This record gives sequence, structure tokens and C-alpha cells, in this order.
Amino acid sequence: MTDATIDVARQSVDTIQDSYIAQVQRRRLYGGLTLLIFVVLMVSGFHIADERNAGGFWEGLHQIGDYPADVLSEAWQKRAELPGLIAKYFPALVETINIAAVSTLLGAIGGLFLSLLGTRGLARWPRLTPVFRRTSDIMRAVPEIVIALVLIFVVGGGPVPAMIAIAIHTAGALGKMFSEVAENADLKPVEGLASTGATWSQRMLLGVLPQVAPNYVSYALLRFEINIRASAILGFVGAGGIGYELRNAMGWGQGRYDDAAAIFILLFGTIVFFDQLSSRFRNRLTGGLGQ
Repeated sequence: MTDATIDVARQSVDTIQDSYIAQVQRRRLYGGLTLLIFVVLMVSGFHIADERNAGGFWEGLHQIGDYPADVLSEAWQKRAELPGLIAKYFPALVETINIAAVSTLLGAIGGLFLSLLGTRGLARWPRLTPVFRRTSDIMRAVPEIVIALVLIFVVGGGPVPAMIAIAIHTAGALGKMFSEVAENADLKPVEGLASTGATWSQRMLLGVLPQVAPNYVSYALLRFEINIRASAILGFVGAGGIGYELRNAMGWGQGRYDDAAAIFILLFGTIVFFDQLSSRFRNRLTGGLGQ
């Protein structure tokens, strides 16, 4: 009887082991096939893009350093004029920072409402939770440059289309991140406020926001860094700011490379400055959470 039981147990173990090995081999096969498909698609896509490129990627690869070399050479020859050029383009830089700041503020407010209305357990209208979630998905799925091009066609060029485009994308992105933070909030304060007859807005303001505010501010600061870059890029499509001046300087070509160098210096210095500043504030906020 004991020997029969041992044989059955061994057969069961062998069956489990064989099944596990088969699953591992199947996963490796699927993983290998997926990797192979990815490589084939990447190579074919690169080949198609290279054929449609004006000069061909490989033919022009050796010229990749020509433009930076020309910019640096002309900027060095006219280095005495760089301080004046930096001062000249500083107002355009301020406009870019203003676009990023206003769009971040509007996007953070929109993301706040999207997150609270789209978080399970906190939503004001639970049945509409999927609607607010999908709205957030759509808002962050469309690139800022696409929204800006549509708005420029409708309302004309300038900083307003850039601000609206970045704010829409920011609201969608922050709505997703804010919602993930809110899902981890402790619901006991919310339930306690509900038992006293508090309204939904009072429960969110007093029970949820004090818990999630440090993370919300941290994410908003991180998004502000991204929006500075985005507002500079949107200037290339006529949305104003320092990106517009950089497009003009680069499009003019030889003779205005010193202008392009001055704008690059301003952009680089600004991004590094705000990156360090916001990182310091984020570290202080997250450090406060850990203490």
C-alpha cells in the first residue's frame, strides 16, 4: 500500500515537472517569436523610412556633425556678440516659460478633477468613472504638436494655441498619474467625513487631498520641466516663444548661427536650472513623506 502511494506521488511529481518544463519551453518559444517579429518590423520600418528619406540615412550619416560644427565655429568667431544676443532673446525665453507655467497650472487643475472623478471609491458619479478615464486617455494620447497645429489653423499663431495644446495634454497625463496616487489613499477619513454628512467636495478637500498633495505637487513640477521643452518645440510650428526664434535662426542659415548658439545656450541653461530646482523641491516633498 505504501509503495503504491509512493509510485502515485512520483508520477504526480513527474507530471507536474513535465508540465512546468513544457510551459517554460512554450514561453521561451513565444518570447523568441515575439522578439523575432519585433526585429523584423524594426528593420523593415527603418528600411522603408530610409528609402523615403530625401538623401538616405547612411549616405548622410557622415554629415551629422557638420551643422553643430558650423554653429560652434561661427559662435566662437562672434563670441563677443553672444551676451547681447542672449539679452535679445531673453524676452522670448520668458514667453516660453510663461506658456509652460500657465499650461502646467491649467493642466494640473484639469488633471485633479479627472483623477478624483475617475478613481474608484472616490468618484462623484461611479457610473461615469470609465468616461472620465477614457477622456484622460484621449487627452494624453494626442501629441501636443497635433493639437497646436489644429488650433493654429483655427485661431492663428502665437502663444495661446501652444498654451491650450500643452494644457490639454498635461491634464490627460497628470489625470492618469494623480488617479494612481489617489487609488492608494486611505479611505477611512473619507468614510468618517461621510458619516458626518460632508459633501463630496468636502470629503475630497479634507479627506483625500491632504494625503495626496505632496505627490500631486511633485508630479506637477516634473510635468513643468517637460512642458518647458514642449513649449520650445511648439515654437517651430509657429506657436511663439523661443522655439519660433530658433526656427528663424536655423532657417536663415549661415550668418545667423551665432543667434542659434545664443538661443541654444538660453534653452540649455533654463532647462538645467528648472530641472535642478524642481528636483530639489520633489526630493524635499518625497523626503517629507518618508519621515
